[in-house]
Amino acid sequence: MKRKLVFATNNAHKLEEVSEIVKNTIDILSLKDIACEEDIAETGTTLEENAFIKVRYIKDNYDYDCFGDDTGLEVEALDGAPGVYSARYAGDGHDAQANMEKLLQEMQGVSNRKARFRSVIALVLEGKEYQFEGIVNGTIIEEKRGEKGFGYDPIFVPEGYDKTFAELGNEVKNNISHRALAVKALCDFLNTL
Repeated sequence: MKRKLVFATNNAHKLEEVSEIVKNTIDILSLKDIACEEDIAETGTTLEENAFIKVRYIKDNYDYDCFGDDTGLEVEALDGAPGVYSARYAGDGHDAQANMEKLLQEMQGVSNRKARFRSVIALVLEGKEYQFEGIVNGTIIEEKRGEKGFGYDPIFVPEGYDKTFAELGNEVKNNISHRALAVKALCDFLNTL
């Protein structure tokens, strides 16, 4: 029997991506499904803090077991930036295009293009808290390529590939991405219970 869990996100892209990855393990309830209209403020200074802020909020206010994630793009030459501020790197508008433009501008003339996507998943289940992580290494290219994906996908080429996440498409991305790895760790854990 599939376990029912709330996924604490308002990001429709994330909801769709994760739902596809977990379809055989978790029956996902969205925030809309539980009538949660709030935009949960991510006030943490780390990915871990933000992931736990979301799940604790849902548990405390709606009493559902749930999981939530926070993801950041960490660029080596920028000392790990944008990191926890990836979604609002160019301002509070969560504007993916503006975020990419700002990053590409800051990377002009920089030879070290190494970066990694890191996802942290927090889980509150039956009164206990758990954490899972997924990391994919890669490089930042100099101009956007591809139409699929979201966020920084058009400028990130994962290690071992010559295409961006936005060119690889969901079928490949959902097997190799940072979020996919963290979600698989979550599913593997749930399958042991």
